[in-house]
Amino acid sequence: MAETGGVSAVEDLKHETEVVKGETIKSQSCNGITPEDMPSSDTPDLRSILVTSVLNLEKLDADLYRGKHHWVPRSQRLFGGQIIGQALVAAAKSVTEHLFAHSLHCYFVRAGDPRVPVLYQVERTRDGRSFSVRSVKAIQHGQPILICQASFHLQQPSTLEHQFTMPTVPPPEALLTVEQLVQQYLSDPNLAVKARQGLNNILAGEVPIEIKPVNPPDFYRHIAMEPKKLFWVRARGHIGEGDMKLHCCVAAYVSDYAFLGTAVLPFPEFRAQFSASLDHAMWFHNTFRADQWMLYECESPWAGGSRGLVQGRLWRQDGVLAASCAQEGVLRMMKTLPESKL
Repeated sequence: MAETGGVSAVEDLKHETEVVKGETIKSQSCNGITPEDMPSSDTPDLRSILVTSVLNLEKLDADLYRGKHHWVPRSQRLFGGQIIGQALVAAAKSVTEHLFAHSLHCYFVRAGDPRVPVLYQVERTRDGRSFSVRSVKAIQHGQPILICQASFHLQQPSTLEHQFTMPTVPPPEALLTVEQLVQQYLSDPNLAVKARQGLNNILAGEVPIEIKPVNPPDFYRHIAMEPKKLFWVRARGHIGEGDMKLHCCVAAYVSDYAFLGTAVLPFPEFRAQFSASLDHAMWFHNTFRADQWMLYECESPWAGGSRGLVQGRLWRQDGVLAASCAQEGVLRMMKTLPESKL
């Protein structure tokens, strides 16, 4: 679905998959991925909807689960981050409490239908002394829509340790949320009616994560930018230290937001006729809390053949690299005429 004008730029900050409305640490224990098993909250914040609803699966049989939807995208395709997160939840329920996720690799093979639930079928591919591998099929209408392989391992000491240096950026406390940026755009009396309607729709959406862009794109996308993007992100509501596997599942959900759009930043004169994720990979390096601010560093090293490749790093506020991500997606673009503000 093509987007024009400033609304598209702001929606890229919200998330990349054209979603507008929603229904929607040290502990290494792993199987308690339901709100009942989480420790009681020590804060007045409401429990994150990502815990209580979005990533809370219904068990149907051994290694078989059902997930409901919490977004109704305009593209009539399910949000990929939700399917990845739910698949990882299903996989995590099948391993022992001493193992936690260190990587996942997913292929999106069909568009998800928002009208029906998704079944998650887990195959226990291998259980070793240090590593366990699980294969998960997300199924609708009798056919897989996503194939995911996740690997879990026992934490072990290492004599080899290194990481990149976290980018130097303003702290989240010094930046505006996407909602606050939208309010600023709405204060412009010359804003086009169509753009104003789109921005109000964005404010009406119940997004379960908070985003604070470090380098928000030009509202009307008049300026070509490097294919790089930085923003602080965290789950709305309280999760707590709890289960590290749950935080990994939430991070998998979060990792698909505003990701693929990084590849189109150098081309302000084009809009997407069609965009969709083809695959998604993630590696978990250190413990973290998904309900605390993390810096998402995204960059696109290549685009061509109506596809784009993006890579990302999730950093804890203390400079520790928490996770790395990669994704390729379809990007079919069209050139658009400049939109008047009148």
